[in-house]
Amino acid sequence: MGGVSDADALAELAVRRGFYFGSAGAYGGVAGFYTFGPQGAALKRNVEEAWRETFTTRLGNEEIAGPTVMPEAVFEASGHLDGFDDMLVACAECGESHRADHLVEDATDVEDAESLPVPEIEDLVADHGIACPDCGTALAGRSVEEFNLMFETAIGPGDGEPGYLRPETAQAIFVEFPRLKEYARTQLPFGVTQIGPAYRNEISPRRGIVRTREFTQAELEQFVDPDDDDPPLETVADVELRLYPGAEQERDGGSYLTRTVREAVEEGVVESAWVAYFLGVAREWYDRIGVDGDRLRFRQHLAGERAHYASDCWDAESEVGGGVDAAALAADPTAGRWIEIAGFSDRGAYDLSKHAEHGDEPFTLFRQYDEPREVERTTVDPDMSVLGPEYGSRAADVAEALRALAERDPSAFDDGSVTVAVDGSPVTVASDVANVSVETVTEAGEHVRPHVVEPSFGVDRTVYTLLAHGYREDEVDGEPRTSLALSPTVAPTAVGVFPLVSNDEALVDLAESVARSLRAAGLSVTYDESGNIGRRYRRQDEVGTPLCVTVDHEGREGDGPVTVTVRDRDTTAQVRLPAEGLADRLAAVVDGDRTFAALREAGAAVE
Repeated sequence: MGGVSDADALAELAVRRGFYFGSAGAYGGVAGFYTFGPQGAALKRNVEEAWRETFTTRLGNEEIAGPTVMPEAVFEASGHLDGFDDMLVACAECGESHRADHLVEDATDVEDAESLPVPEIEDLVADHGIACPDCGTALAGRSVEEFNLMFETAIGPGDGEPGYLRPETAQAIFVEFPRLKEYARTQLPFGVTQIGPAYRNEISPRRGIVRTREFTQAELEQFVDPDDDDPPLETVADVELRLYPGAEQERDGGSYLTRTVREAVEEGVVESAWVAYFLGVAREWYDRIGVDGDRLRFRQHLAGERAHYASDCWDAESEVGGGVDAAALAADPTAGRWIEIAGFSDRGAYDLSKHAEHGDEPFTLFRQYDEPREVERTTVDPDMSVLGPEYGSRAADVAEALRALAERDPSAFDDGSVTVAVDGSPVTVASDVANVSVETVTEAGEHVRPHVVEPSFGVDRTVYTLLAHGYREDEVDGEPRTSLALSPTVAPTAVGVFPLVSNDEALVDLAESVARSLRAAGLSVTYDESGNIGRRYRRQDEVGTPLCVTVDHEGREGDGPVTVTVRDRDTTAQVRLPAEGLADRLAAVVDGDRTFAALREAGAAVE
């Protein structure tokens, strides 16, 4: 049986086998923070490496590692200071705070309450008699407030400079664009990736590692020329996607559309060819790491939930509730329990434009023409004899702001006066003082502000998805068994090695030697000689180890080469193989280049 129907069963397994657990338990714990144990840390690391191999190495991108604390000015420019809010409602009786939109979703048929305005959320709370989950007190009449999710800190001693823990890894890439473009030799398109922690002071963390206050993101910022750069769509053109467009979500009885990447672009189901390309890359990657394709979909953001700067946005969502068969999930998009595990957004030029307005660097790159062109250029030569007496030490800043505006928006000077912002304050200058002129110049190229296409993956939620999709309960030799059918690509341990018995020194020495040889070949290995062999198999099955090697007396009999038995986790089938060359054979299975069935054909099956 595949899929966990009870989240508590998965949480119990996660704690018992060392995947993840609440942090600081010795001090009562703190909501929204989790420690990944030995198994979870290895699984998470393998997911990150698999992502890096695809989205950095295979796609030919570069990776950076930016700081997790950044100055306030960065988030003022990005808009996070003013707009990075969730809806909070506090209980008058017990004082606990809750996500108002989550309470509405739990108590009604509303699926995307986050996209609704605050007054409508307040009405829904009252109309449905929604009460505080902790004490049961009615929340009708309680105001819903906007709560900024960023963690604030001070940079330096004392009050220091205000700063914030980054709420996403993306800004650490955007603010470094002026330098990163030089590393890319100012050639578009180019991509920059980053894997690292982000922080959001969630009002009500829930669902274990699905919604936390510290989490890991894997993001790619693809910088493209919107006029000239097309994605290599042919590389994923035939990849099939299960799409849930906005129109289908809003239609009674709406359903999924199954399209190839090529069809999705040609039919206009996915507006951005770059977004469609990354949906195809992501689908292949999810298949590789073991996400169940029957429990994966790509859902388009509705207009109310899409960021104002995004022309199109799709989420990869996984079903993690279990207990619903594949046919039901395919037929009914409302069936199951879905979580967002990645987002794919065409962010346009918004981010670089905002940082250009607030920063001291040009967030553009120079594109050379094939042939020089004659163009009309609006310039200003401010009359400093007027600006100096009127604005004093600010006169030079006013002049610079006028010049920048002339480059950005020449039509702003068409009226008798023009207004610019200097140190956050408006300054109005007469057009004749600005000395506006239009001249014809010959240019070899132009400065281009790239657009950004962003695939952003939640690593922790991907880990949760793999555990939920990999969970199995069955019987082996008449006994119940719990196992995790994790892909060998990401499984915490690749191979378990056991001596059949622990009281035979020669057998133990040989098993330890096999373990060393496998480790030397780069395979992660668990060595275990405690308990009977059946229990050792069950322990490895439960943490998702795909292969187990047992060293027994039969493998040392006679004058022939030493042999061992290799057991497959999912089928429990076994094959006897020579110990010599074993590492290469098992590595091929772990890397996905060979199946266990192929190993059985090459060796002697053990019944």
